[in-house]
Amino acid sequence: MSWYAAHLVMFVEFKDTVQEQHPVWENIVLIGAASEEEAFEKAERHGRSAEGDECGSFRWGKKPAQWVFAGVRKLTECAMLSDVPGDGTEISFNELELASREDVRKLAQGKPVQVTLADRFPTTSRSGADAESKARKRKPA
Repeated sequence: MSWYAAHLVMFVEFKDTVQEQHPVWENIVLIGAASEEEAFEKAERHGRSAEGDECGSFRWGKKPAQWVFAGVRKLTECAMLSDVPGDGTEISFNELELASREDVRKLAQGKPVQVTLADRFPTTSRSGADAESKARKRKPA
């Protein structure tokens, strides 16, 4: 069995009002699977199971809302020297592009900065909905 980090994109959808903004979360979950295909299927099931409105009680800014699963953005095989994740195991990564060294410093300090997500993973809609990623394995450096 291999371990994968699945990047699941979830967004908030208002039930009764027009949306001007779409709050989006990228949840990264650990998936154990025998193959990349099995890991992707498990990741999609996990994302779909997180959808919902908490039996009608979920609110975003006091507005009735629900979580919607948009898809698996990427799936990376964890870079491990053993069969089990442990302290210091790299479970995922993001490749970003920034305009300057100053922007890199700001990002590292948690300050607002414009970034370009440069992950180069193939996009394939496998769920038939808004899922946009089938990922490839990460090759350790």
